Amino acid sequence: MTVHRTLGTARRVLLQLSHDPRTITLLPSVPCLLLVLLSLVYDKAPRTFDIVGSTLLGVFPLNSMFLVTSITMLRERLSGTLERLLALPMAKTDLLLGYAIAFGLIAVAQVALAVTLAVHLLGLNVNGPLWLLMATALTASLLGIALGLFVSAFARSESQALQFMPTVVLPQVLICGLLTPRDRMPQMLDVLAAWLPIPHMADAMTNVRLHAGIPRSVVHDLAFVAASAVLILLLGAATLRRRT
Repeated sequence: MTVHRTLGTARRVLLQLSHDPRTITLLPSVPCLLLVLLSLVYDKAPRTFDIVGSTLLGVFPLNSMFLVTSITMLRERLSGTLERLLALPMAKTDLLLGYAIAFGLIAVAQVALAVTLAVHLLGLNVNGPLWLLMATALTASLLGIALGLFVSAFARSESQALQFMPTVVLPQVLICGLLTPRDRMPQMLDVLAAWLPIPHMADAMTNVRLHAGIPRSVVHDLAFVAASAVLILLLGAATLRRRT
């Protein structure tokens, strides 16, 4: 792995995305629009908005980055660009890290905008430091990027890439404690959630909302999510193959 090749890949992806104004517009705006809609839904129940909104502040960016990353990587495969890149003296980790860096920079802008909107304009009450809330949401976005890069290896069309959303992401959202506390779910689901990254992200967002300072549980949850993202990227590199 070389820094030069990794940064070169990131620069190419960012240049390519700059020619797609719709994607550049939708990526930062969709989570914000969903948060505005959520605040209107819970206009008469601000405490419920705090509980649900803090978790979805991580889920919304994760979902959007998962979708755009998986589809972009799939297009690279179908167009033959990935085939040509793999023919170069470039490590697979250079390629995937380059994509992760490029989309990670976009995720930083997306999360900063969403958190600023939620806290300062929509009135989301958070006891923890704002930077920790942003760090947690950004870690969720990076997890979405890693998942998108990984599942793109198994899709043969954009419709198949979209179908991975209810397969990979939504089940984790359902058991993360958003709909009902995890201690009220069957023990089997609680145990399963303990081994999945999105429930840990939801726990971190909840603890940032409830506690001032930097709780040790938040550090542990973020470390688990970050380690999961790195592991998924390594698995993505292992499944990256030339078609010919």
